[in-house]
Amino acid sequence: MTQVLHQRAQLDGLPEVAGRTAVVMTMGALHDGHASLVHGARGIAGPDGRVIVTVFVNPRQFGAGEDFARYPRTLDADVQVSGAAGADVVFAPDVDEVYPPVGTPAAAIMIDPGPLGDELEGAARPGHFSGMLTVVAKLMQMTRPDVALFGEKDYQQLVLVRAMAQALDLPVEIIGMPTVREADGLAMSSRNRYLSPEARRAAAQIPLALADGQQAAADGPEAAVKAVRRRLDTASSSASVPMVVDYVVVRSLDLGPAPEVGPARLLATVVVDGTRLLDNVDLHVGPSDLDETTSAR
Repeated sequence: MTQVLHQRAQLDGLPEVAGRTAVVMTMGALHDGHASLVHGARGIAGPDGRVIVTVFVNPRQFGAGEDFARYPRTLDADVQVSGAAGADVVFAPDVDEVYPPVGTPAAAIMIDPGPLGDELEGAARPGHFSGMLTVVAKLMQMTRPDVALFGEKDYQQLVLVRAMAQALDLPVEIIGMPTVREADGLAMSSRNRYLSPEARRAAAQIPLALADGQQAAADGPEAAVKAVRRRLDTASSSASVPMVVDYVVVRSLDLGPAPEVGPARLLATVVVDGTRLLDNVDLHVGPSDLDETTSAR
């Protein structure tokens, strides 16, 4: 049976395990995408290891006017999903268990994500990545995992967590797991439940647009971006709900400048009827090796 713990002292009291400890950090409202992370963690930890799922709606990564108050909190259901996917422990602390008292010197300490934290999602959500990295670091200290798994849907988060672990010499292996999608291709997200049927139909154009970008990437990163925007602009003009493209970019795998040729990442964020939806895919910029070989003949 999955244990539900709320205090760090309870984590500290857990017995040692022979295998590795793997952690999946969530803000709750778990869906099949989260379950896939837990399944992956179970496979890595093995029968002699331990899988911990953290459930914590982190106030420090929500900005003014964002959906902290209405963010879904479904702990009982989250425990069921976690247990069915192979979790041994669900750690669901209160805010006071995670952060020092307001007004103390310790409460003011936050992790600086560096310049990347102000780009893409960081440009639209100032302070978000500082709050995210701070809570991830704190939860790593509490759970002491050997491995932490994060979904590629939040690709910028994954890149920054990896960078933080490297910068701070954290003894944790960071593993990215593929995005899990709905039947219509939409990336699974806790925020999908905010979408009306009309908004959902509009949002389903996002993965199709990214697929267009993958196809166009042989002609360069600009061609990929144009292909994505072309479909999204068409979808926006015909949608029955507001649909606003925040950004579409091609970047290197570590989110630096786009390469002229080679593997890269295509990222897009679209606000559909007030709900912010992130998605991304890998792609190859420029001609593939097969194309180059064919051209040489």
